[in-house]
Amino acid sequence: MEKNILLKIQQGDKNAFAKLYDEYSESALRTAMAITKDKMYAADAVQETFIRVYKNIGEFDINRTFEPWFYRILINECNRILSRNSKTIPMDDFIESGLPGCDEDRYRFEEYESLYKAIEKLDDINRIPIVLKYLKGFSEGEIAQILEINLNTVKSRLFKGRQKLRRYIELLEGGSEHHG
Repeated sequence: MEKNILLKIQQGDKNAFAKLYDEYSESALRTAMAITKDKMYAADAVQETFIRVYKNIGEFDINRTFEPWFYRILINECNRILSRNSKTIPMDDFIESGLPGCDEDRYRFEEYESLYKAIEKLDDINRIPIVLKYLKGFSEGEIAQILEINLNTVKSRLFKGRQKLRRYIELLEGGSEHHG
């Protein structure tokens, strides 16, 4: 079905593009929030991503998987916005912001509060691959494609990110500064 929608979009079907937007916008917003930690930056990144997708869909090979291409554009937009603006807002503001779908997230956030706080502490180099793998469900190969980096680099960043997460969670839950 995805190929069919993409083909229709390439042929100028605005309704097909609206379907694509409906399918990806909420997930894209959550991903952008996890990266930018700012509601407005995330919304801007998502809007720019869909504009770029619309403008460049004609060049997209519909025999390839759409999602990695889409998320590469989204992450590039998030990074562009972050480099342009250095302001950061804590993830708590994201969870309490009342974004669509956050009602069920509020329960999940309380359940996984330490994890979200730990993810927030990670540097972009580790946070983005962690978000893509564990919150978005991309494979390591897809992450390499999205970030345009070597597969071994992705594996290394995930490994180091998991180690840092483990330490942060131990600190948050144990309250001890003496963990490793």
